[in-house]
Amino acid sequence: MNGKDQSVASSLHSKPGLASAATSHLSLENVHGSIEVPPHQASFWQQWKAFVGPAILVSGGYMDPGNWGTDLQGGAQYKYGLLWVVGLASLMAIFMQVISARLGVVTGKDLAQCCRDWYPSWTRWPNWLLSEVAIGACDLAEVLGSAVALNLLFHIPLLWAVIITGLDVLLLLGLQRFGMRTIEAVVLLLVATIAGCYFIEIFVLPQTQPSFLELGHALLIPSLRHAGMLYVAIGIIGATVMPHNLYLHSALVQSRRLQKDDSSIRRALQFNTIDSTVALTVAFFVNAAILVLAATVFFGKTGTAVPGGKFVTFSANSDWIRVAYLTLAPLLGTAAASTLFAVALLAAGQSSTITGTLAGQVVMEGFMHWRIMPWVRRLITRSLAILPAVLIIGIRGDSSVTDLLTLSQVVLALQLPFAMFPLLHFTSSQKRMGKWRNGYLLLIAGWASAILITSMDIYGLPESLKTAWQLISGG
Repeated sequence: MNGKDQSVASSLHSKPGLASAATSHLSLENVHGSIEVPPHQASFWQQWKAFVGPAILVSGGYMDPGNWGTDLQGGAQYKYGLLWVVGLASLMAIFMQVISARLGVVTGKDLAQCCRDWYPSWTRWPNWLLSEVAIGACDLAEVLGSAVALNLLFHIPLLWAVIITGLDVLLLLGLQRFGMRTIEAVVLLLVATIAGCYFIEIFVLPQTQPSFLELGHALLIPSLRHAGMLYVAIGIIGATVMPHNLYLHSALVQSRRLQKDDSSIRRALQFNTIDSTVALTVAFFVNAAILVLAATVFFGKTGTAVPGGKFVTFSANSDWIRVAYLTLAPLLGTAAASTLFAVALLAAGQSSTITGTLAGQVVMEGFMHWRIMPWVRRLITRSLAILPAVLIIGIRGDSSVTDLLTLSQVVLALQLPFAMFPLLHFTSSQKRMGKWRNGYLLLIAGWASAILITSMDIYGLPESLKTAWQLISGG
């Protein structure tokens, strides 16, 4: 039995008769079991080096433009008051991604395959279609983020910038030829670029160095004392856990050539937990830095003049991504601030695009057992995102970017329970996971996170649906 077959055989607790189906329908087949795992005797760092990677890919989705919009708004309106919400959202994300990786390691299936195999057959089509729409909505946010960055950096009209983002299909197709390690390395570089830009913004530029004592107080002492804070908090939490990341992570962990004995499973669970915790902690620091930058620069100000004599007004309805770029340079007195912001935004859009494409492949192959050429898959995903963006921006102009981001978050909120609750159902099951089912910590933290995120999404949904309808109807 080769390494790939052993990985599939690790579906220890699946129903009899499903093994042959699973063997012939591997998700991300070209990278499944492609990375060697060192023996038990290897050092900690050798083993960590082998397992690190899947969570780095997933972390890109936690720094996407949808998060930027809510973090910028939170900092600009309430200073550091919502920093604890960013921390809470990141903690819940860690729990959910650890559980997703656990499902993939123990069962040898990703979440989409589990839903196909263990739920009634009539659920496949609606689950797959909902997942595809959610991935398209998420890709819409990445398209807008990358397009706005291109527009800001190179003054390309936004409509053309959106169309240009379709060319990043060539990037992913080129990367897939070199294997999963290359994709992981590129995403790591993009994440490092985002983190580096914000490190300079916060720690190097003297105008934006915050009070760390005040930051610690805001992080550790929750408060929603001001009107409107709850709604922004819901936006921050709702934009954090992405449904496609739960499908993707459970598939990515199987790129390692895992064995099915207890000690190998235990080791894989430990190192994937470390991988998830470290990668999403970095994502937390990036999101916190975005909020802190906005708080330091925008809080307490009503607007500022930009080159050319135009006055930009700050309000709750501002397009904060564009406002941040236009006003960072005059407020901080250095053009580097705006450039760093736009470069980080472009890196965020591209890293999220890569993970969204892989997730699309996972849900199509997992739910439907359909295989199509990667470039066709990529064009389908990107078309679902570009067409509405081109249509609405062409009709309503650049001002509709924030509304489009809101629309994408509405779709993600609607899909999220269909990913979170099956994941928790399977991983809490003795029948599916055996002795590797969720312990009390993951059981309580996972279900509490899912219920809180879903409740907040539902609470904020009427206002988001109203905004989305106005966007669609042109009101």
